[in-house]
Amino acid sequence: MKTIPACKTPKFVQQLQWIFNPTGYLQTNHSRYPDIFKANVIGLGDDIIFTSNPEITQYILTHDRQQFTAPSRLNAILRPLIGDYSVIMLDGDRHRQRRQLVMPSFHGERLKVYGDLTCRITQQVMEKIPQNQPFFAREIMQDISLKVIMEAVFGVSQGERYEALEQRLKKMLDLFNSPITSAFLFFPFMQKDWGNWSPWGRFLRQREAIDQLIYAEISDRKGNPDPDRTDILSLLMAATDEQGKSMNDQELRDELMTLLVAGHETTASAMAWALYWLHHNPEVKEKLMEELNTLSPDTEGMEIFRLPYLTAVCNETLRLSPSAMLTFTRVAQEKVEVLGYTFEPGDMVQGCMYLTHLREDLYPNPQQFNPQRFLDRQYTPYEFIPFGGGSRRCVGEALAQFEMKLVVATIMSEYCLKLADNQPEKQQRRGLTLSPTRGVKMIVEGKRQPEEVRELELSRQ
Repeated sequence: MKTIPACKTPKFVQQLQWIFNPTGYLQTNHSRYPDIFKANVIGLGDDIIFTSNPEITQYILTHDRQQFTAPSRLNAILRPLIGDYSVIMLDGDRHRQRRQLVMPSFHGERLKVYGDLTCRITQQVMEKIPQNQPFFAREIMQDISLKVIMEAVFGVSQGERYEALEQRLKKMLDLFNSPITSAFLFFPFMQKDWGNWSPWGRFLRQREAIDQLIYAEISDRKGNPDPDRTDILSLLMAATDEQGKSMNDQELRDELMTLLVAGHETTASAMAWALYWLHHNPEVKEKLMEELNTLSPDTEGMEIFRLPYLTAVCNETLRLSPSAMLTFTRVAQEKVEVLGYTFEPGDMVQGCMYLTHLREDLYPNPQQFNPQRFLDRQYTPYEFIPFGGGSRRCVGEALAQFEMKLVVATIMSEYCLKLADNQPEKQQRRGLTLSPTRGVKMIVEGKRQPEEVRELELSRQ
């Protein structure tokens, strides 16, 4: 039998490292314990087990509800942001039923609708950026991503309430835009309302204003039902569970907050990273442009979604610069042995997606940005795992990938960009996720003209 090694660093130091330098903390432990180790990190409990081994992760995530469970009480760190009744905060049958209600909003025919609005919103936002002046790609991608999810959720893109909600959400999430301010999410003793001048006080006031706007929208919809509406809020309001019961206002609010918060922050960071890596690696950019130049103006979103090199670029971005580091926590229900390691009842385990993506045995030269690896090899869902797995796999995965590909393809096809400087971009904590430290500073040099595209093609033939 193998013993699961424990990180030797003092508990309090581990907790500080987890908040202020999570990637450094994980990489240091990975070099000492390549497959699995016990950690003491704030917000997840004592002696939590992290594993980067895809076989162990697969076993744990595919034995959900049997040998392992994924209790929502261990997701309590998310409660201030999303409330008590979101799909993330439910257990057992209630969790399964809610997933079944929410999932159709992100698949099939719905994606085609989101494709058109994603391209339109990308063009609208990019048009407003002044040429030859530095801008932060992370901010612009957040603007695009928030507008996409707002329109997908509410079916509207303008109006006083919509604009107020968009601004409030941005302000609320920007309160946790650094490791220092993110610490408020991890330490309950810091979550004190000392008025508008205190960080937590500002957060509570923004959240309250957001709640008022969301409840007003729900009330309006209930007072003026429209069976022809197909936005996510309308679909959720019309949906019923197996007992024929529909969601109440609190449940709708919490589900909407989950979609609005989780549905754009992580995607925004991923898209900013994609632009960074493309412009940091000219040969990758050139290869992508060759693929994009084969498209016609009326190419549909699903065709773009299936482009092989674009897919490889986005996958490599999600591998090397993931927004999420860990799967949701699983708890062993009985004594389980996996690959010689024993998990005792009550043991808490998380798949470390971040470290899995840096494994040399899966990804040679793992710190190198190389989309070709995704064309040369088929990875299992536990070797490449940016959206988690099992019963708590991200419900918005399809929309996130679809949006990322369409935004990157639209920007690269229509605009000439360059990095504003040559300083390398690194990852840092933003709330509960990772984001580019410097925000990816770029410059729009101009619009890409169709003639330029044709000349580029001819010059390569």
